[in-house]
Amino acid sequence: VQLQASGGGLVQAGGSLRLSCAASGRAYSNIGWGWFRQAPGKEREFVAGINWRNTRRYYADSVKGRFTISRENAKNTVYLQMNSLRPEDTAVYYCAARTSGDYDSDYYSYDYRGQGTQVTVSS
Repeated sequence: VQLQASGGGLVQAGGSLRLSCAASGRAYSNIGWGWFRQAPGKEREFVAGINWRNTRRYYADSVKGRFTISRENAKNTVYLQMNSLRPEDTAVYYCAARTSGDYDSDYYSYDYRGQGTQVTVSS
């Protein structure tokens, strides 16, 4: 399984971006997804998670109310809608998938991890 993240770019503060992450290869019906980000000189941060039943979601306090995670199982795809972006949201964003069906804050607990997409928010 390969994860392909896309949708990053340069945006002004207050703007929006929508990240996508598609899983290719073997099809899973019970994937739990997570979005992480890492800014230069900082530790990787667990930003959002969604379970395979689409019944539970997690958001870091830093993005709560601004970011929305969603999934489209038929396409093995997860999305991260990011609104009201701030310069402090600038980071490389990574998607990750767990075949256990749930999300987790431990990046290395995920079975598959994407290559990352750069998000830059200018002030």
